[in-house]
Amino acid sequence: MKEVKCECGHVNPQGTILCESCGRLLEDNEKEKQLIDMRYEGSARRSQTYNKTIIDKIWNFFSSVKVGVSLIIILLIASSLGTIFPQEMYIPPLLPALEYYGEKYGWLGKLYYDLGFHNLYSSWWYLILIAALGISLVIASLDRVVPLYRSLKNQRVKRHESFLKRQRMFHVSDAELPEEASAKIKAKLAKKRYKLREEDGDLLAEKNRFSRWGPYVNHLGLIIFLIGGMLRFVPGMYVDEILWLRDGETKSIPGTEGRYYLKNNQFIFEVYDKDKDEKVFKDAISKVGTVVKNYQTNATLYERQGDIIPGETPKLEKVRDQSIQVNKPLKIDGYALYQVDYKLGEMSKMAFKLENKQTKEQFGDLVVDLYDPKMSYDLGKGYKVEVMSYFPDFEFNEDGEPATKSRVPNNPAFIFNMITPDKPDGEVSFVAIRQNLEPLGENDYKMTFAGIETKNVTALTVRKDYTLWIIGLGGLIFMIGVVQGAYWNHRRLWIRRINGQIWTAAHTNKNWYGLKRELDEVFADSGIDAPKDQEAEDKKE
Repeated sequence: MKEVKCECGHVNPQGTILCESCGRLLEDNEKEKQLIDMRYEGSARRSQTYNKTIIDKIWNFFSSVKVGVSLIIILLIASSLGTIFPQEMYIPPLLPALEYYGEKYGWLGKLYYDLGFHNLYSSWWYLILIAALGISLVIASLDRVVPLYRSLKNQRVKRHESFLKRQRMFHVSDAELPEEASAKIKAKLAKKRYKLREEDGDLLAEKNRFSRWGPYVNHLGLIIFLIGGMLRFVPGMYVDEILWLRDGETKSIPGTEGRYYLKNNQFIFEVYDKDKDEKVFKDAISKVGTVVKNYQTNATLYERQGDIIPGETPKLEKVRDQSIQVNKPLKIDGYALYQVDYKLGEMSKMAFKLENKQTKEQFGDLVVDLYDPKMSYDLGKGYKVEVMSYFPDFEFNEDGEPATKSRVPNNPAFIFNMITPDKPDGEVSFVAIRQNLEPLGENDYKMTFAGIETKNVTALTVRKDYTLWIIGLGGLIFMIGVVQGAYWNHRRLWIRRINGQIWTAAHTNKNWYGLKRELDEVFADSGIDAPKDQEAEDKKE
């Protein structure tokens, strides 16, 4: 691509509208315009200059503001769809996700699952949209900030007449500018924090150039924010999991790759007593019935010793005991375990006796662990019970057959085969809470319910976030850009002596009224008129 050499001697990139140095118009079609576009100082942007190779076309596509805005709108719509129903990571681990959404939200929940919105924020297409937005921000910023910086850096005090008269604020005075009046103008400009540059009696006053970089600082903050968000999907950078622990149970802490284990020694649940606690709680209890005072998990943290060997129980070394309460998490190596939920009185074990229906004689004690039932129980003397089927959360399906809604023993049911000396082939019995059915005909024996054991269950959120400071930094930089671009204006004033006349022109990136009022104060009592707003004058005419 050829470069364009201006009459002033400055060499500009092809596509430049205004000479970066003197401001002379370089394109004939721009000479017909009364005012010139000063957003990028008339400098050449790559997206408007190159359009031949595939790289040029990709660059031009992502540099478009319309493309960037469209990506933001699509992401906003997609993100809002992800909040209609809870994401899979936040639903109770009682049912497979498809069944949970279907039972909880009906056909809309099934559609939500089928479309992949249940894991929206980790889906490949959502990550591609975020990456595309980041690329758009980078390319759009580079496409504009580089030529803008180059033009502002190369600008001279002397600007061509075509540049001055096409500024929105412009005026020509036929009077001379005495040294005394010039000194007053300079003093007022300096007082208003303008930086002054002079060349052969001409003047350039400029202030707040840094405000022009505000939008690009915004872009930088957004890019850092998006990088922080995408790093959450890098293993080890971000963990947000739920750990359900029953009393006495020990489990590996999710996200620690089997390094740390936690044992729930006891879950404690306390409520306010209206007879013992303060009056304020007494009034609240009278209104709502129950007010929770405290729920906490008394836990023991363990660290695994040695490597994980499949099929072998890991060797654990105690780290410490700690009570986990709301807003008082257990912390270790960047992980934090918060108390978030609980379940009281979950069924743990059920006891049965094998009974002769006619004689009422009972044989043996059978205790079934509802979390891990055995397939066979020997009661001695030829009496034996086999578990043919187990339904932790029993219900009848659409075909009228027994099924389970979840793996949690909310409503346990069993199909037993009762083997006795006089019935060596056994008798089949279906046993559930308040149900004892004989599906294959009347039996001589039955399973009699003998007791139940319950346990409390605690829910802990496991969190680890190494991306938070990156996201926070991006947000801070974004806000700096907002303040930088919103509260300051880039203002410039040119004063030139041309053929016995005083040419004045001014420009600001926004707040023209504020600039006009400021220049009226600067030129007051100087004998020279302040630049006039040509756009306002045209509207009056």
